[in-house]
Amino acid sequence: MTVDVRFTKWGGRRHWECELERLGEDGFGVWLGGRKGISMRRGDGRHFPQGHDFVMLVPAEGDWIASVNAPTEHTSIAVYIDITDRPRIDGGVVHACDLDLDVIRKWDGSVLVLDEDEFAEHQVRYGYPPEVVAAARATCDELFTRLSAEVQPFETEARRRLDDWAAER
Repeated sequence: MTVDVRFTKWGGRRHWECELERLGEDGFGVWLGGRKGISMRRGDGRHFPQGHDFVMLVPAEGDWIASVNAPTEHTSIAVYIDITDRPRIDGGVVHACDLDLDVIRKWDGSVLVLDEDEFAEHQVRYGYPPEVVAAARATCDELFTRLSAEVQPFETEARRRLDDWAAER
């Protein structure tokens, strides 16, 4: 079964879209998989082939979506978490509004927050409500701590999902 993933930006502007395979659901949330070569579509219509396999987690709780990448020379990023509004799944489509901030862990173990400048700029340009800003910042801080402490589901559970799915080829 496939699922469309549609990220927007504040105000409903299209951001990223892709079609992923539904891998299952557990207490962490809904797991999806993307194979190397699938089309990642930007809001402006440009397409980019995905350079590696990955699994995506739409969490049971939380305002974020995580992607866990297969090891490859195509990316230095092991885990990439988009801070979003509350993701929802409706009729086989995942919807989430990307709120700019991203938390990543590289293969070398370093954890970073990306796009803080974009987040600050968009607060002014698009008028993010104060409660949205506060929630996004709190989620970012929490995920930075969780990735730094190497807690589930970003560790063995995500890797198990990715490895099991890769073995199905």
